[in-house]
Amino acid sequence: MTKAVVVGSGPNGLAAALTLAAEGVEVEVLEAADTIGGGTRSSELTVPGVLHDECSGFHPLAVDTAFSRRFDLARHGLRWRWPQIQYAHPLDDGRGAAAWRSVEDTAAQLGSDGRGWRQIFGPLTERFDGIAEDFLRPMLHVPAHPIKLARFGAFSLAPASLLARRWSTDEGRALFAGVAAHALRPFGSPVSSAIGVALGTAAHRYGWPVAEGGSRSIASAMVSLIEEFGGKVQTGVSVSSLQEILPADIVMLDVAPAAAARIVGDRMPSRIARALTRYRHGPGTFKVEFAVHEGVPWTHEESRHAGTVHVGGTFEEIATAEAVVNRGRMPDRPFVLVGQQFLADPTRTAGDIVPVYAYAHVPSGYTGDATGAIEAQIERFAPGFRDRIVARHLRSAIEMEQHNPNYVGGDVVTGANDARQLIFRPRVTLDPYTLGVPGVYLCSAATPPGAGAHGMCGYNAAQSALRRRRGEQ
Repeated sequence: MTKAVVVGSGPNGLAAALTLAAEGVEVEVLEAADTIGGGTRSSELTVPGVLHDECSGFHPLAVDTAFSRRFDLARHGLRWRWPQIQYAHPLDDGRGAAAWRSVEDTAAQLGSDGRGWRQIFGPLTERFDGIAEDFLRPMLHVPAHPIKLARFGAFSLAPASLLARRWSTDEGRALFAGVAAHALRPFGSPVSSAIGVALGTAAHRYGWPVAEGGSRSIASAMVSLIEEFGGKVQTGVSVSSLQEILPADIVMLDVAPAAAARIVGDRMPSRIARALTRYRHGPGTFKVEFAVHEGVPWTHEESRHAGTVHVGGTFEEIATAEAVVNRGRMPDRPFVLVGQQFLADPTRTAGDIVPVYAYAHVPSGYTGDATGAIEAQIERFAPGFRDRIVARHLRSAIEMEQHNPNYVGGDVVTGANDARQLIFRPRVTLDPYTLGVPGVYLCSAATPPGAGAHGMCGYNAAQSALRRRRGEQ
């Protein structure tokens, strides 16, 4: 029987393991931490009974993929839950904007900017299933839906600062700025619109759901199905060398590129090792988990009903903050993402104490304390927020990497989203999962299609391994 060892139990490592196990491969997953899940871990970090997602909290690209259609994770306990409003963006004086599942409902509240929102996101939403099928694969392939992908690419290739000219009001421009900031790139850089266009369209097509019972439910469901297929998962097992896990017919590495080069060592061709060690990571994140009495008192009403709230003010303010962070400096007013998962999933609360998830974009490896800056940004749009805080749990950029070594310097998206790496991550090749050593593959979020709990990096890597085992190219 073919034997596979998967190093790392993040969503991609587990997706790779599950894909292989379903094909009759004997699979063993080795996880260095004491808890499975990588970026999908959830814990009671503040108050007993209040459940916090430790990294990934919302999963717009996990609902309908080749992987999710292949495996019935609902049978193993995974339930998706949606907030009333997918994301919102408060501005000063109680103003703001919000994204509903409906393009029309979203456009209707944007006034004069509604037409521009409808023109971009309406056609993309209608065609997004085909578009997603193509961009959830390596970029170097013959597209299944070339015309649909071309329209998506026309908007995605533009700098965010250029695409934002489609809107003239503070509300319309800010609503786009919030999703564009997920790229952690300067708004004037090429393809800095890509992540925002993808996530904005996904909000209308699939919504931004959470997993009932915390993101850990995603990992738990996958492990349950892996074990049903006869696979095994071990925690507390660290792997530093390929020698420690051989012999194995297939090795899947759910690790950062430089870590993969260290594990494989001299067996890896030098040109590939150089490419992996030169792989670029982006800015970091500083995360604060809040336990809050009765939630955040946003002055913008729609933000009180939104699963995600983008906090940073106007488009220009966020653009400045992202530029400063990418130059390695900490802005006075950073972009802050606030998660209110409890609105879709009340099981995470304890009475009137709710979990509020917040992180700021900070320079890579930032050693300072961003707690005050995060709280000040939220307080700006929700006066009285500080008075409702019952408890906090902090995790700095350095601690993010200690908690999950894939997050180098606190980079939770596992790689800078510059133009080259968006198209050719982690290196320029037709099969970006291979590492130049027979049977050894990289399957982390450093491979296409990138960050998220969709599992498609692991699924794609496993498919590559299975094709090669069958003698296909």
